[in-house]
Parts: sequence; structure tokens; C-alpha cells
Amino acid sequence: MRFLSLLVLSLFLAPVLFSAPKSQVQKAYKGAIVLDAATGKILFEDNADEVSPPASMTKLMTFAVVNDRIKSGNLKLDTVLTATRADEKVGAVRHSTSVWLKSGESFTVEELFYAMMLQSANDAAYMVARCSAGSVPLFVSWMNAKARSLGMNHTVFQTPNGFPVASHRVSEGDLTTPRDFALLARYLVTQTDILKYTAVKQRAFGAGKRFPPVMMINHNHLLGHIEGVDGLKTGFTDGAGFCLTATAKRGDRRIIAVMMDSPDSRSRDLKIAQLIERGFNTHPLVVPPIGSPSTPTKPSRPDAFPQTTASLEDKSSQDGPSIHFTVP
Repeated sequence: MRFLSLLVLSLFLAPVLFSAPKSQVQKAYKGAIVLDAATGKILFEDNADEVSPPASMTKLMTFAVVNDRIKSGNLKLDTVLTATRADEKVGAVRHSTSVWLKSGESFTVEELFYAMMLQSANDAAYMVARCSAGSVPLFVSWMNAKARSLGMNHTVFQTPNGFPVASHRVSEGDLTTPRDFALLARYLVTQTDILKYTAVKQRAFGAGKRFPPVMMINHNHLLGHIEGVDGLKTGFTDGAGFCLTATAKRGDRRIIAVMMDSPDSRSRDLKIAQLIERGFNTHPLVVPPIGSPSTPTKPSRPDAFPQTTASLEDKSSQDGPSIHFTVP
């Protein structure tokens, strides 16, 4: 079934692989990393400290901060929030993904979580941030404080949703690295219930309140196609390229993969599917005997990159298993 899923995905992506001579094919990403969720062990990295915008993956940190507010008792999942004109304007911006909130509409925190994770709704993220902190700038300061606490030392947030800032200068917007977002993803899958939202493929927003409701379809196309994938978040802007923080669980083992600044969504999906397979087939997790103590280790930054920095395609004959596709 795993092979068939990858074969279907490869057929879907065939135009990306064969539409240009090899010398003209763009690199599949600017930076990438794969790690084991339980131990934090890095299984693969390539330009993992390259700084670039995370686009809508930013909403993962928004979720993390709101989740902290829920844990502290300041919010509940069933807390009802009311949209303002400011929230409505965010959804109305050209090229902004949204659930088209209208001033005066009310939705629970949980409904807005689904809108953030499935629809990648910029207006929902903005509304949750505003209501959680009283102002969006204060909420963004909490995002940056959370980043520091997680060791995300090359990350700066300017927005709660990853949408480009007014100047459209990349240097003035949200910035991070694949390594930093892997730290965030590891925190989320081990310390929160985010997978409850990111694993859902389709859901109606506003059912019973709007007619018709917004039918949200998860932007993560790996769901249902790659074995074990149940999160987390895609992202795209012109400045960020196509990004994806993904996770998959098979048996007792979970892998996290982050890829940033791919030239298109289809080649991104194929490459990250390859990296997930590589993660599960490289450096297997050693399971201690039943009854023995086991404490997960915190991810650490390696002092040096692996001995070879060749691309995944170039390393297939050197480093063990990788995925090869034969397209008729």
C-alpha cells in the first residue's frame, strides 16, 4: 500500500520531473530537515539553517501560543469570539486564504483552529490572535517569546498568519529556518493535541450559522496518500515559495520533516514524501526493553553537517534506501 501510494503521487507529479532537461530543473527546496520526534535525532538535513519566510506555517506558532492560553485557563476551546471589521479586512485582502469572516459573526476557538489548520485562514488566525491578547502586536510578541523558549534562535515573527507585511519586503516579514520549525513541530506533536486538527481532510466551517457553510479542504495533499501522515501545515507566498512541515507515524515511531522554498507544490510534495520514507528507513529507533526507563532527548544542533551534502537523488546509491519511481 505504501508503494502504491507513492506511485500514485509520482504519476501525479510526473510533469514536474520530466518537463525540462536535467540541467534546467530547479532544486526541490531551499532547505530541509528530517528528525525523529521521540528522540530529536536528526536523520537528514540540507541547508537546514537557511533563513526564509515560513508563510502560512506561521499558524503553527499561533496555535502553540493560543494553546498555552488555554492551558493557563485564559481561554477555552468553546470560548466564543466575535469578529470585528479588522478581522473581516484580513480575509478580504487579495490572494489571502480565508473563511471570509464578517464583522459581528461569532465562532468558538476550536472552530477557528480548524479554519487555521485546514483552510489556512488568515482571518481566523488574526482573529484568534487579537482576541487572545487584546492586540495583534502583543500576541506577536508572545509568539517570539515562545520561539526563544523552544530554542528557535533564527526565527522572528511579525504576523500571526504568515501573510506578507505591507512593505512586501521579505526581510521585514516572518523569518525562520527548517531546523527551527522542526523544533516547533516536535513540541506540537509531543505536547499539544494539534494533530486532532491537522489530520482532518475536510470539514465545513460555519455549519448552522452560514448558508452555505465554507467547505474547507486540507491543503496538505500527503494526507491519505502517504502512510501515516497526519499533519502538519503547508505554506506559500511569492517570497516564501512552497513550504511544508509534515509528520507521519508508523507503529510507535513518528517522523517530522520540514521543507522550505520549493518551486511548486507538486515537486515539494514528492520530495518531502521521499524524505519521510528515507526517515523511516534510516537510523531505526532503538527501542529499550520493556520496563526500562526511557527519557526523550531534546533536539540538539549538530556542530557540522553530514559528511556529504549531495542531494537526495545523488545520494541514493551511497546512503541506503531511497525512493525510486518508474513512470510508464
